[in-house]
Amino acid sequence: MSEKTMESGGKGFLVLLLPISFLIIFLVSTWRFLLALLVLIIGFNIWQQYQWQQWCQRVNPVFHQLVRENQGKITPMDLAIRGSFPGPTAKRYLDGKASEFGASIVNAGSGNEVYYFITASILGNILDSSEPVKTLSAQPVTTAARSLLAPPAPQTLVAEPEVELAAPATHTEVQPNLAKQLVFGSLIQSELAKRLNVYSSTVYKRRNDPDFPEWTRSRDPDGIAWSFSEKTKEFFPIEES
Repeated sequence: MSEKTMESGGKGFLVLLLPISFLIIFLVSTWRFLLALLVLIIGFNIWQQYQWQQWCQRVNPVFHQLVRENQGKITPMDLAIRGSFPGPTAKRYLDGKASEFGASIVNAGSGNEVYYFITASILGNILDSSEPVKTLSAQPVTTAARSLLAPPAPQTLVAEPEVELAAPATHTEVQPNLAKQLVFGSLIQSELAKRLNVYSSTVYKRRNDPDFPEWTRSRDPDGIAWSFSEKTKEFFPIEES
């Protein structure tokens, strides 16, 4: 190895050694200050998380009320207006709730987002409203059916003694007993629909109509009028005065 190569290698080592030496000296002389700064930053972050959790506890009742009122559909603006706090804070809160409950987020355009929180009552209403209406499909007329529909061949009429025929038996539908149904003092949507002999979706569409009690009275087998409670999502009989 030549003398020039050794000299250049020694200079390169010195160039690396000097910054490392200064860094070690700086850390040794300021490690107490750096440690105190690190502890301060960690403590500040913990305090912020605690404050956020306490704030969320106060906002939870407002959030639950909005879920019930809006059938699970909430926007950051709705929460911000109801709670009187900034929009970014409302969005951060809803993002956390969406992750917690697995809510769906739909972009409504212009940067607006709609959060859908599905509860058991909301899911039941959706399933009831989507119940298909049963329709009778047209059946093709077969050759055998045409032969049955053809007019009969003329026959010679023979007088026969009149025989008194028994009256045809009338089919009476067995209505559900009201006392057995009103175990808890009310009926759910599917139970009332069965009692009125209509589809559950029909009751769902008409439950908020002003004439709903009179409509149920006209279809109820006992002539009882029913009212809908928006709070409990159940139907109660109206007592006659």
